[in-house]
Amino acid sequence: MAPVVSIRDWPRPVVLTCETLLFAACYYAAGRLGLSQQLSADGAVVSPFWPPTGLAVAGLLIYGVRCLPGIALGALLVVASLTVPGLPALAVVVGSTLAPLLAWQMLRMVGFRQNLSRLRDGLSLVFLAALVAMLISSGVGIGMLVATDRLGSDDVWLIWLAWWVGDAMGVVLVTPLVLLLHRARWPPPTSRWAEALALTAAVCVLIPVVTYSSLSLLFLVYPILIWAAIRFQLVGGISCALFASVLATAAAREGRGSFVGMSEVAAMMKLQAFNGTLGLTALLLSALITEQLNTRRSVEEACHELIEALQHLNTEGSENAGTPESDKR
Repeated sequence: MAPVVSIRDWPRPVVLTCETLLFAACYYAAGRLGLSQQLSADGAVVSPFWPPTGLAVAGLLIYGVRCLPGIALGALLVVASLTVPGLPALAVVVGSTLAPLLAWQMLRMVGFRQNLSRLRDGLSLVFLAALVAMLISSGVGIGMLVATDRLGSDDVWLIWLAWWVGDAMGVVLVTPLVLLLHRARWPPPTSRWAEALALTAAVCVLIPVVTYSSLSLLFLVYPILIWAAIRFQLVGGISCALFASVLATAAAREGRGSFVGMSEVAAMMKLQAFNGTLGLTALLLSALITEQLNTRRSVEEACHELIEALQHLNTEGSENAGTPESDKR
């Protein structure tokens, strides 16, 4: 019988090609998901939440620059599904590729940890990878649309803001989730299953009611989010925030719930403010709680080691005290 050849034994060009196509397919699927939640503002179509940016940043953090061709190919496929490829489309592809690359480089420079176990990791992901790096993709895309007269000057700042916030929210909400899934092990820990089930039930029942209620009750999402972040850290906080963000985006697109009767621009601004505060709260609170728990665990381990050392010294002292003087000589 012929020996089984693992993927690692394949020729390296074949492996790289397969990885590129696979990542491009994932990027394209994430792009179609983002386009399904698009909104219209002053005649322009924007996505208030763009998952591909978060997927691209997570891919670079996990696999490095070898997934960069997959990012570019995936961005090209998404753009080609919307418009005829040309100079503006090429500029969008370049911006969508350079922004995650810049985010990855800046995170490496500040010593970013993929487990987000420190508050500084959460702050770096928000302010460097999301808010700063995504200025590249939004700036290049809007600049090319203005240069080719495809976007009026009156709509520039509104569309740029929507583009920038959508890319940033993709990093804030999707990147931590992908990093968690990459590090996840099966089966998960069995502690606090009852509380996890109760939290899941609360999220699945209360958040749809809150987001689709005409009484403007979006603020009631935050107690559930705080519960999830405090008790289950990143996996609970980000999952809850992502679910609430998707439902709020769907409600805004349908003109229901807290967004009923609002203009397109007002609905988009309210939705982006909600998504932004939701993502920041989930990520930073989860990172802060995780850092405190790690610090407490380190202190407890240090105290335990100190107690063991003291007990060992006391035992040796007792043995020396009980030894006769003649034996010592």
